[in-house]
Amino acid sequence: MAKFTKGNIMQIAKDENVRFIRLQFTDLLGVIKNVEIPVGQLEKALDNKMMFDGSSIEGFVRIEESDMLLYPDLDTWVVFPWTSEKGKVARMICDIYNPDGTPFSGDPRGILKKVLKEMEDLGFTDFNIGPEPEFFLFKNDEKGEPTLELNDKGGYFDLAPTDLGENCRRDIVLELEDMGFEIEASHHEVAPGQHEIDFKYADAITTCDNIQTFKLVVKTIARKHGLHATFMAKPLFGVNGSGMHANMSLFKDGDNSFFNPSNETGLSETAMQFLAGILKHAQDFTAITNPTVNSYKRLVPGYEAPCYVAWSMQNRSPLIRIPASRGLSTRVEVRSVDPTANPYLAMAVLLASGLDGIKNKLQTPEPVDRNIYVMDKEEREAEGIKDLPATLKEAVDRLKKSEVLIKALGEHAAEHFVEAKEIEWDMFRTQVHPWEREQYMSMY
Repeated sequence: MAKFTKGNIMQIAKDENVRFIRLQFTDLLGVIKNVEIPVGQLEKALDNKMMFDGSSIEGFVRIEESDMLLYPDLDTWVVFPWTSEKGKVARMICDIYNPDGTPFSGDPRGILKKVLKEMEDLGFTDFNIGPEPEFFLFKNDEKGEPTLELNDKGGYFDLAPTDLGENCRRDIVLELEDMGFEIEASHHEVAPGQHEIDFKYADAITTCDNIQTFKLVVKTIARKHGLHATFMAKPLFGVNGSGMHANMSLFKDGDNSFFNPSNETGLSETAMQFLAGILKHAQDFTAITNPTVNSYKRLVPGYEAPCYVAWSMQNRSPLIRIPASRGLSTRVEVRSVDPTANPYLAMAVLLASGLDGIKNKLQTPEPVDRNIYVMDKEEREAEGIKDLPATLKEAVDRLKKSEVLIKALGEHAAEHFVEAKEIEWDMFRTQVHPWEREQYMSMY
């Protein structure tokens, strides 16, 4: 049931003295974009008549086919709590449509909706996701630019005064709650300067909308504290990187399809098939779930991030863990995803992978309950454990060969994503980095 109608929104805007509305959407690389309109244009926006130039957005359309329409999702209406006394700012998240009124095939939100339709055709009603996004807080310099200086020396679950980011994190939680988020946990993470805020699971579209809103709030509030928040996967060498573990479950009319109380593990056949699909396609979807050159500096042994394709009930070294909760909380946790991922595309490829396992009744291999990090290559091969891609180049090459994932993304998005990432890799590959000068300038 819809939370808001056009009339509700017009009235709230008047009552709350909203002066501007941000019509937000996400480009192919996961970057939040917005068209800001004065409140006088709100009715036009609510009638789906607001156009913008799609040719200037990464991965959208060529300049000769630039006009695109913004269709606001009324249920995403939120008045930002931090806006000024001159009038408030509200936002709605939009789907992207072509001028002829058809959905734009390169819209990440639309791509996820397409895969969700495939899920519904298989008889499921909901794909629920609980994300665990991590981020770092760095000090800004006197010009307001980010430095590499951390503002604390805290570790996992530390308290102030060691965790000097606590006040900032608390303010972020309060702002999120004002915007309707249900926060489940907030704590310092393993690395100095690293934080995690977990919010309650929701359906896939709502969760991805929430992730994008979360990033915006974190960066906005951090700046008020003189800090820079980054969701970069590995901003510092020698410490843990930032992940965004995805806890996933399929539901049918309120019942968790992953739960089977009569099974010793509590996992249903559907859960095991979904899990098998994730394992089968893990090397192929990594370019989407870990989409930057820097992502692969996190996926290395020794820093709690998974780099091997395996699963376990408790062991935290494999790619997939099955948390202990059962009943409605039965879920599959994919630990490789990082917060630089476009959430809509990441959840689309994870769902498509799991559904492929269900459709083809794939068999799940045996769980790996040993610490994979201490196993040598021969031991891993004997267990059938494959490595995740080690570089963005390797990951993109795998994605290009995946019929299942290219179909899920659609040719337009897949082609533009691959093109953008091949350019990114080539720029990195041909750049001379400080490490090279440190190693070779004196030696040679």
